[in-house]
Amino acid sequence: MIPVFVGINYLCAFTKVRFLLRFFIELSYNGKAYHGWQNQPDAISVQEVLEKALSTILKQKIAVAGAGRTDTGVHASQMFAHFDFDGNLPDNIIFRLNSYLPNDVAISTIFEVKDDAHARFHAVSRTYNYRISTKKNVFNYDFAYALQKSLDIHLMNKACEILLQYKNFQCFSKVNTDVKTYNCNLMQAHWTVENDELIFTIKADRFLRNMVRAIVGTLINIGLGKLEVEKLHDILESKDRGEAGFSVPAHGLYLVSVEYPEDIKK
Repeated sequence: MIPVFVGINYLCAFTKVRFLLRFFIELSYNGKAYHGWQNQPDAISVQEVLEKALSTILKQKIAVAGAGRTDTGVHASQMFAHFDFDGNLPDNIIFRLNSYLPNDVAISTIFEVKDDAHARFHAVSRTYNYRISTKKNVFNYDFAYALQKSLDIHLMNKACEILLQYKNFQCFSKVNTDVKTYNCNLMQAHWTVENDELIFTIKADRFLRNMVRAIVGTLINIGLGKLEVEKLHDILESKDRGEAGFSVPAHGLYLVSVEYPEDIKK
């Protein structure tokens, strides 16, 4: 026969069992004040302020995992992250978080997902925009790269057609990065004109560190006539970062969309 006190202890232990639920959180942020998305030992990051806000509102330590790792100064009009919580979220959780967070970070939605859903690994595509201001504008100097030179958009878009023919983008990757592959499935790459800005849109299943900014710098050289369009083949096949163009400033870059399978929600 099991002693009564053992049975009571077992019952108490059983009643303390909690089940973690996984949630996706959709947010946007102005990256000017942050040293990127990922936590840093001696610098402020978006991940840090989000974890602090969630931990404060939910009264337990919350860790989040993001859909990507935007660099210092890069913005996001749509970012996703996931976190686990062992209870019901307050009805006014979004209002409370937005009241607590600084003005440069905003929460749009929070929704429950399947237990194994991962904000980074289950994303099927990410889309970035890079903004170039072709006219001096006192309202967008923090949010677009000021380049008041004549660029041949037709040539730049012809170069984009070449980009879409390749999978390996090592030539645009930051050196000494710890990736297993430099292959990316590029789905879109094109330039458009909107008012006094040139907008570069690029979509892929994944991106390498510094990849978009290095691509934009190379395409600018083509648009300025410093580089022949067909030379892009040689650059891509070289797999050498030194062969590609300069890296444009971070403040013109935006993560604008992250897509997931429809069945990820619970």
